[in-house]
Amino acid sequence: MVKNYFLTTIFTLAVLFFTSNSEAQSFGDTKPVQENIEGLSIYPNPVNSSKTFIYITSNRNLVKNIEFFNVLGKRIYSTRLVGKQLNITNLNKGVYILKITEGDVSETRKLVIK
Repeated sequence: MVKNYFLTTIFTLAVLFFTSNSEAQSFGDTKPVQENIEGLSIYPNPVNSSKTFIYITSNRNLVKNIEFFNVLGKRIYSTRLVGKQLNITNLNKGVYILKITEGDVSETRKLVIK
């Protein structure tokens, strides 16, 4: 009798395991997630602190939300960019991580100000 409970339990767990895996992989009709902004470019990089602007471009050239983080991960500055030219006069020399969001796609890049 104990043997039957043991086999039933093992069989039930096996069915649950294989059923849950096949359901998780059955979403073949969903659209693949785009992870990068096509043609994203930030220039000049590195930039001298005497420059007042950097240019951020992409293939789609949509409105971009840009967040600046320091190397410790603290958000320092956030702005919305319409066009290509971004004013950086309020940033000190250093290394920054930029999180750029265009539409529903985000990408991070490093910016160095000398």
